Amino acid sequence: MYPRPNIDLSVEFCGIKFENPFVLAAAPPTDELEMVRAGFKAGWAGAVLKTTSVEGNKVPLKYPMMTSQEYAGGKISALGNIDLISEHHIDVIEDRIKKLKKEFPSKIVIPSIMGAQKEDWQTLAKRCGDAGADMIECSFSCPQGTLGSGKPGAMLGQDTVLAALVVSWLKEVAKIPVVIKLTPHVTDFTEVADAVKQAGADAVCVSNTFKALMEIDLNTWIPEPNIEGRSTYSGMSGPAVKPMVLRLVAEVSRKVGVPITASGGVTTWMDAAEFILCGARTVQACTSVMHYGFEIIEDLKEGLTDYLESKGLKSVTELVGRALPNITSHEELTYLHKVVSKIDHDLCILCGDCIIACRDGGHMAIKVEGERKPIVDNDKCVGCGLCRLVCPVDACIDIVKK
Repeated sequence: MYPRPNIDLSVEFCGIKFENPFVLAAAPPTDELEMVRAGFKAGWAGAVLKTTSVEGNKVPLKYPMMTSQEYAGGKISALGNIDLISEHHIDVIEDRIKKLKKEFPSKIVIPSIMGAQKEDWQTLAKRCGDAGADMIECSFSCPQGTLGSGKPGAMLGQDTVLAALVVSWLKEVAKIPVVIKLTPHVTDFTEVADAVKQAGADAVCVSNTFKALMEIDLNTWIPEPNIEGRSTYSGMSGPAVKPMVLRLVAEVSRKVGVPITASGGVTTWMDAAEFILCGARTVQACTSVMHYGFEIIEDLKEGLTDYLESKGLKSVTELVGRALPNITSHEELTYLHKVVSKIDHDLCILCGDCIIACRDGGHMAIKVEGERKPIVDNDKCVGCGLCRLVCPVDACIDIVKK
């Protein structure tokens, strides 16, 4: 059971100690004081408060604001939202920071900020620091204005020059670590990450949501969510985006070397472990919390504890970046042995999925014997692995050397 004295879940990020690597992302679960309190009481190490702005900034939210992609029985394989920043401005957030730090001095309180001009960014950064925040996360990944870039509707994080400029403004006044939340909607994510690093950013958040058109009602032809007969593009989060964010985390770790907090698709302790193995020091959760509640933190902590113990590791820090040496380019991969599929017929349920997949998507290497019994033709099989992926029974199909 968790905790175990021989396993240390604490991590250091930007010189600040987190009791564990699990942080609530800037989202609806952190938009109310009572919700953050509940998250801290449940065991989350920190929380990024939903993005705030200066007083007077209008936030025209529309409802309903969410829709989901259902796949293979999963109600929320991806969550789409047309949410904007918080309706609570910096004056409210200042008060919340003070209250949270007084009540939970060991928890990490991270306000998220968004400005439209130099004065806004610097005012927000200074006021958050003065209120007692541990660090600030700066949203460079929403359409918050172009600062003269000449790209109407562009995200600040899509322009390396302007992104670096705003970081320099922030670092002029910030007395606490500055974390930049970047958008995945760029040609080279590492180029932007390096630009903000060179400008003085203490860390980056990888990454924000992916712009998506979630679904269209086939009866009305109106996309979801339906707002008075029309809709717009959503920001997509949830399990579906994890592989893309995992790649971005690995790329930034390998090519930039700036500290990373990962955000995008964390549902289980295994997801978190993968992000940490690719170089993240903390991981943020949003969609999974909205789906399953703050209490999933117990599964995350206990699962990661068990995993570290099974690997003979004593701390999360020992796990950081361990997968990176095993990631390379396609050209540098070596292929020394021919591999083929091997089916365990004691586990096979004769569903026929592997037969169909290999016949119509593989190399027609699986024959049928008797009552739908699948038999691999090793002369035809190239070991592509499709049969293993479609098989509904764990460990029934393996890829082995020929």
